[in-house]
Parts: sequence; structure tokens; C-alpha cells
Amino acid sequence: MNAVEINPENLLAAERKIPSDTPIVMLNLVTYRESVEYPGMERCTGREAYLTRYAPAFNKAAAAAAVNGIEVVYLGAVAACIVPSQKCQWDEVVLVRYPSFSALRRVIESPLYKSDAEPLRKAALKDWQFIVTLPSTRTSQARVE
Repeated sequence: MNAVEINPENLLAAERKIPSDTPIVMLNLVTYRESVEYPGMERCTGREAYLTRYAPAFNKAAAAAAVNGIEVVYLGAVAACIVPSQKCQWDEVVLVRYPSFSALRRVIESPLYKSDAEPLRKAALKDWQFIVTLPSTRTSQARVE
């Protein structure tokens, strides 16, 4: 399976671990393609394609799936990897809050996402990690002063 594919088995496994109505934050580690040429669109960088083509198509699919409350919490360029387990390959980190895991699934499994957004994501990204995170119950103990 391509590094930018969503694995249906992984979705099911994640769903079993996540309380249905719990808000989640998705950690996206992305590596962009240098250049993207998508049928019917002008050539651009992978970053431009992701932010100016994929993101609006995703938002349109979310609206059509009646999913509200999705919020980009953070978008930042990777400046350096201090303790890389391998070559530091990520271009950017994107944190996106969803009202629930089921809301995320409604969007990414919708026909509009499959037809309009997913091809743009695949064209824009060279590599991708899509990691579900849950709020920690121990944040008060993790405080650094």
C-alpha cells in the first residue's frame, strides 16, 4: 500500500480503541512532492497543492458530510530533527482537531472526499503519517516549569 493511502484495517483497529464521542487531534506528518501536475490544474509545488487544492476539497467534503467543528490547531514547518530514528524526512506538521473519530471517518469515507479530495492529497504528498491522538488524563503531572 502506498505511503499516502488510508488503510481500512487500521481505521477499524483505531475505532475499537477510541471512545465514540471523544474529540481527537490528528497528527499529520507530511512530506510534499516537489512538483504536482494534476489533470486540469496548473503545475505547482506539493505544499501549494495540499494547502490550496486539497484543503478546500476536504472542507467541501466535510460540509457535505455535515461534519462541523474541524479545526486546524497547528501548521508548522519541520526545522530540524534532534533525535531522528532515521533521516528527518518530514516537511511539515499539521494538527487537526475533530469532534470525534466517527466524524473524521464520515468525511474520509464520503463519496465527495473519495472523488474530489483524496486524489488531490495523493498527488500532493510524497509521504504521510496520520496519527490519532487523545487528550491525556495526566497533563497536570506533565507540566514543565
